[in-house]
Amino acid sequence: MSAEFNELAYALDTFYFLISGALVMWMAAGFTMLESGLVRSKNTTEILTKNVSLYAIACIMYMLIGYNIMYGGGISSVIPSIGGILGASDNVPADIAAGSDAYYSNISDFFFQVVFVATAMSIVSGAVAERMKLWTFLLFTVIVTGLVYPIQGFWSWGGGFLAEVGYSDYAGSGIVHMFGAAAALAAVMVLGPRKGKFGPNGEVKPIPGANMPLATLGVFILWFGWFGFNGGSELKLSDAGSANAVALVFANTNLAAAGGVVAALVTARLMFGKADLTMALNGGIAGLVSITAGPNVPSLLGATLIGVVGGVLVVFSIVGLDKLKLDDPVGAISAHGTAGIWGVLAVPLWNEGASFGPQIIGLVTIFVWTFGVSYILMTILKAVIGLRVSEEDEETGLDIVECGVEAYPEFSNPR
Repeated sequence: MSAEFNELAYALDTFYFLISGALVMWMAAGFTMLESGLVRSKNTTEILTKNVSLYAIACIMYMLIGYNIMYGGGISSVIPSIGGILGASDNVPADIAAGSDAYYSNISDFFFQVVFVATAMSIVSGAVAERMKLWTFLLFTVIVTGLVYPIQGFWSWGGGFLAEVGYSDYAGSGIVHMFGAAAALAAVMVLGPRKGKFGPNGEVKPIPGANMPLATLGVFILWFGWFGFNGGSELKLSDAGSANAVALVFANTNLAAAGGVVAALVTARLMFGKADLTMALNGGIAGLVSITAGPNVPSLLGATLIGVVGGVLVVFSIVGLDKLKLDDPVGAISAHGTAGIWGVLAVPLWNEGASFGPQIIGLVTIFVWTFGVSYILMTILKAVIGLRVSEEDEETGLDIVECGVEAYPEFSNPR
């Protein structure tokens, strides 16, 4: 193979990586719109502030320390290396001419990986909405994105012990989504429910979101961005085999989401007697999360069925968490956690090279690490600086309390 052809392939694969990363970055807007639509209008500005801030913090922390922890080689298969500021270089073209197998820019790899970190943290944001202090959440974000996520990422994608035992997770049903849900579950348990969510006898009191069109737009943005999330995880595009694999990943990602929407919609109709939009939206996300662990293997029908199961599971999971008095305003723990577990366990059903043992080891490891550390962190933050706003401030709304700006002032103060 000529050096010229290699350099062209390098440029194409780097460009594909960057475009995929940009699509995943756009998912931050999807999470923001979904969360904003499913909360009350008095908390909208705080949600917007929180989401743009968590994205920025995740990018900086992953640059400063997270990327080096996750891909620094490791002291052992369990203990990662603790490096300094990102030191990746891009002196690759000369290496390609000398026969190197490098096929994309190191910096493009960092860019693609950093947007995954922000995705994981966005899951936590939705689960703690409407009652957690903004600055406490942002401090939690610093620690989770800089340390907690990269360490478990090293164990799998960084070549650690989960990779050695054969844990398979193509684009992160467990590594990204179940991780985010485990951290969110810990936070919700320590934080407690919103005021008025549960009655004195445990009855669940719905708290409707303020903007269903915005929530629906958020899901469509997430659906769109997921093509980069899963498609980019093929890592290259410059040969026929990779191009065909990317095409299958795109199609399977789309069909799993479609299966999730229809399954959740039908399940909700059978359970509640109504077409529940919020369940349908979460069904779409659950389908996307479910296929993320292995979108490169199933047939188109198989991917649809994976999404269908995810869509059914998310409805029962949301109802079940409510019965346990765990208040998750947007259904993030169910859509990303329950569906993430299913997605990881579904891999061996279609991939002959995977088995259930390593998948279970991976899920247990990621959950125990993430939930345990997050629970400890939240408990410490609660004792030192506090987690929740006061009941009076919660009643007023976090827009005024935390940001001093209402999202819809003309409605609350008409002239």
